[in-house]
Amino acid sequence: MEALFPLLGLHIFSPAPSSQPHTAQITTGQRHRSSQEKSRSSPPVPLRRYLQNPPDMHYGNGMITRCRDVLESEFQYCSDLNTTRFLKRMLEVEKPDFIAFTGDNIFGPSTTDAAESLFKAFGPVMESGLPWAAILGNHDQESTMNREELMSFISLMDYSVSRVNPSAEDLSSPVKGGTVTNIDGFGNYNLRVYGASGSHLANSSILDLFFLDSGDREVIQGVRTYGWIKESQLSWLRSISHESQGQKQNSDQSADAFPTATSPALAFFHIPIPEVRQLYYNKIVGQFQDAVACSSVNSGVLQTLISIGDVQAVFMGHDHKNDFCGNLDGIWFCYGGGFGYHGYGKAGWPRRARVILAELGKGDKSWIGVKRIKTWKRLDDEKLSKIDEQVLWVHQPS
Repeated sequence: MEALFPLLGLHIFSPAPSSQPHTAQITTGQRHRSSQEKSRSSPPVPLRRYLQNPPDMHYGNGMITRCRDVLESEFQYCSDLNTTRFLKRMLEVEKPDFIAFTGDNIFGPSTTDAAESLFKAFGPVMESGLPWAAILGNHDQESTMNREELMSFISLMDYSVSRVNPSAEDLSSPVKGGTVTNIDGFGNYNLRVYGASGSHLANSSILDLFFLDSGDREVIQGVRTYGWIKESQLSWLRSISHESQGQKQNSDQSADAFPTATSPALAFFHIPIPEVRQLYYNKIVGQFQDAVACSSVNSGVLQTLISIGDVQAVFMGHDHKNDFCGNLDGIWFCYGGGFGYHGYGKAGWPRRARVILAELGKGDKSWIGVKRIKTWKRLDDEKLSKIDEQVLWVHQPS
């Protein structure tokens, strides 16, 4: 039996035609869960919308960890608790069904106990009972846990649908049972959003979410550089995308379905790829204020995303003063801007989070696949201002 979870991190809203809200479901692809996993709190089954992408929380030790790059006139006292308050406000206003954290969840050098800081950082989402997923950035492991220990711990936290690495039941692995071990990094996994409850797509994936570990730091020919997504990860991505697209085509036989075409997917990783630098000269939505801090190695991520054909947008962190979306060869690359108050920022430039909305289409008889994906940002100001709303993808009949 598959483990089904609601999704949040993107909003999935129903269009107006029906007074009954649709429900969708998410599965991690893991068919069996350990007794240790079963003992933790799991999210409820229905998925209705999906929300925000809070990048770079940079959580430290809570109240005693001071803010960086804020105006004295803005706060009487500023600490990690301001990050917690911002996350709670986002949950209250957007009412998501899923949240995706894109790395640097904690700031290792300011963290004396990684487990305690993770509980504090993710506390608001665990208290909400909403499903959530996370990947690692380049600072998470700089405290008392290594990257494998961090992802293992995160995967066992209440309501988390994160995974250490893909299930060995994926087609990419010749070994069945357990977790794939011949893949670089920790935190490579996919989540599948299933169709509305009661529709012909209720047991079919209509949207894939790919999470990838972009690493931390490495040394190449004596020169230190940021990490990058390796070929073993791209090979897994090609395989799981091919598998998912085959399943979607087999389920698109109803007269109510959209005409057969590649269903959308979204990807999440922390460190941007080198090609993002090209967007400085292109039309973007948002602000480009930070140099792109990427690896000196170009491992072919963009070419892989183009070739598999289903990823419509990528969501990144790392460069806190960038909050733009720009298009490279038909794929949107979007920063969220810095979320956490202990991470560097720009005084007078509010912390922010990105929201993603996937809207379902309505057939003659039932809900069908995703018809449109939109995004916007919220600022941590008095009104939680909504800015830079844009459409990332619209279904085009084949």
